[in-house]
Amino acid sequence: MAVASKNIPAPDRVALRTALLSVSDKSGIVELARALHEKGVALVSTGGTHKTLSEAGLPVRDVSELTGFPEVMDGRVKTLHPGVHGGLLAIRDDAEHVAAMETHGIAAIDLAVINLYPFEDVRAKGGDYPTTVENIDIGGPAMIRAAAKNHAYVTVITDPSDYDTLIAQLGDDAATTFAFRRQMAAKAYARTAAYDTAISGWFAEVLDTPMPRHRAIGGVLKEEMRYGENPHQKAAFYVTGENRPGVATATLLQGKQLSYNNINDTDAAFELVAEFPPETAPACAIIKHANPCGVATATTLVDAYRRALACDSTSAFGGIIALNQELDGATAEEIVKLFTEVIIAPSVSDEAKAIIARKANLRLLVTGALPDPRLPGLSAKTVAGGLLVQTRDNGMVEDLDLKVVTRRAPTAQELIDMKFAFKVAKHVKSNAVVYAKDGQTVGIGAGQMSRVDSVRIAAIKAEEAARALGLDKPLTIGSAVASEAFLPFADGLLSAVAAGATAVIQPGGSMRDEEVIAAADEAGVAMVFTGMRHFRH
Repeated sequence: MAVASKNIPAPDRVALRTALLSVSDKSGIVELARALHEKGVALVSTGGTHKTLSEAGLPVRDVSELTGFPEVMDGRVKTLHPGVHGGLLAIRDDAEHVAAMETHGIAAIDLAVINLYPFEDVRAKGGDYPTTVENIDIGGPAMIRAAAKNHAYVTVITDPSDYDTLIAQLGDDAATTFAFRRQMAAKAYARTAAYDTAISGWFAEVLDTPMPRHRAIGGVLKEEMRYGENPHQKAAFYVTGENRPGVATATLLQGKQLSYNNINDTDAAFELVAEFPPETAPACAIIKHANPCGVATATTLVDAYRRALACDSTSAFGGIIALNQELDGATAEEIVKLFTEVIIAPSVSDEAKAIIARKANLRLLVTGALPDPRLPGLSAKTVAGGLLVQTRDNGMVEDLDLKVVTRRAPTAQELIDMKFAFKVAKHVKSNAVVYAKDGQTVGIGAGQMSRVDSVRIAAIKAEEAARALGLDKPLTIGSAVASEAFLPFADGLLSAVAAGATAVIQPGGSMRDEEVIAAADEAGVAMVFTGMRHFRH
């Protein structure tokens, strides 16, 4: 049953007479408390915050003076008391509320400055189970929600970045406006929602329940953007706190603010290049509109970049470059010859930094590490009225039991090329087809409604690349071709064979598998089934 409102209008400016400060993040709290004290605001605090303010020489009462009850149970119980929540929730212009405060000796609290136990940080750093549980804040969210509900009279601050704004609000009357209080209340509820989301998400991981009955997804605003995919769309970037190296955790060493499309494409590029372990070989992935233009490995990073670029140098213009090893000077010199939007790498040498600095607008991101493609995680997208959530596609071709289905088995080199092509196909928008040879993509067909069109487009791109390189024939001759989902008819396979492919890797599972296998045998090509598809929409 809904609770009826008494329709008491909220005042505009409300003077701050008593402030309750209880923070885990102590940054800026002494300066804020001093500013409040100078305005005549009485200070009340808890535990570590009380100690910090006292050591700074500020007059501050312990919260136990309000409650008449000491902190107990290792601080688990200290603010869960009517002396605190009554002071936060009382409607100052309601006679019944005022009478209850007088009867029970409850003092009004006009300002609550609270930030929470660092649960997200502990979780991200891999804290053990007891430590993580102990960092679930109870009193903090309860006080925040109480203060936010009563924003007609109470100001609630949950973010140290708002301390200066609060101080600027205070005039000679040490008061805040209703508009400010409402804004801070909205921010407070968003904060507790994100906090509870992190906790519920952690429990889902611990209990291995990726699809719980109630699924919340939350994040913290990292930056607002000028626009989204298109100029008429608003956009912002939120970080979820997942401890995964990538664009969300990277440091921007130089360049303009990343756009919505930059972030989307950079994530795609870095996740792709992470498929290739740096200790095995240098690798480079070039992405445009979330699809690879070229991917390659080599004995040096600069050669990996050149080989990736050779696959489709036209589309690479204005693209994203992802590297699996430290960006060195030689590679940087090659990259700056072409207009590029973003470079992302685990690290960057001083020489490379100086070279990239010549291009002031070129964004340079450093992550410190590569994401582990095998680790589980979640991905989500919105649909009208709902949210589609799935586990991350962490399937690896090295972990699959490949089944040779043709009379001819692939050669050792063909098998290497097959696996390389299938790794890349996993990161190409469906329908996806990738030709690869000697650790290099030589033709990529992406996002077509017909798989046979993807096969043909990839071959056409390979022919264009050959002409650009001055070759008399495309590199698809003698290549392996990968399809991220089964070939439904023999026509796709025959088109690949016509382009010069000698080996095919695909998931299998079509009603016409036998027909496709027969066509491969007749053409003399080797084919393996993976048993795993990699749709990407």
